Amino acid sequence: MHSPMDHRQLEQAMSRPGAATEIFETAASVLEEIASGRRGLRAVRHPLGFTCFPVERVGDRGVCVHAFGGEADEEAAQPTTSPVHSHSWELTSCVLYGAVGNLRVQVVERPTEPTHRVFEVLSHPSGVDEIQPTSRLVSCGPGTEQTSLRGTVYTLPAGEFHTTVVPEGGVAATLVLGRSLPGRFDLSLGPLHGTGHQVVRQACNAEATARTARTVLRRIHDPRP
Repeated sequence: MHSPMDHRQLEQAMSRPGAATEIFETAASVLEEIASGRRGLRAVRHPLGFTCFPVERVGDRGVCVHAFGGEADEEAAQPTTSPVHSHSWELTSCVLYGAVGNLRVQVVERPTEPTHRVFEVLSHPSGVDEIQPTSRLVSCGPGTEQTSLRGTVYTLPAGEFHTTVVPEGGVAATLVLGRSLPGRFDLSLGPLHGTGHQVVRQACNAEATARTARTVLRRIHDPRP
């Protein structure tokens, strides 16, 4: 049996100053369960280039650990549209180690002389993403950039276009809380003449899942390179 993760308790902890120790202990506990096999999930190579541990999903709320760079880059999936995307869910995230940058992107409806088309991403429980072009033609430009370091909590509202990056050659991990909002869609910016297609998310096997969990756990305890 594995210990449950309470989304609301974690959300409350992330809203309190100085609660990083509690958050880190929770993340370490779940990663120990994954590394030992007591929690039988499989990590997934996300199309946006990181490794996701889908820890828990109850109703409209979910908890994940995301690992960027290093071993998580092995056979990393690559986006088929662009790294610029927006979520159908609100995100609250605590950086467990490393530095995570979020670049907000200003998207403007531009039916004449657009630079991108908006694509809708429909994710199925089977691990298949249906990526469909919409009629929305837009242009985009850089907005504000926020870099968050170890122990920092940041939020991203649903519907805000952004791209998430870590420094080249760097490693990072986050504990992520998500809350889906009704009537919202996951969106991505892609080429003007891009066509609909499917992306199959790559599930890691048990050995790779445990190995990556051990690496993330070690870096939480000792974040030095």
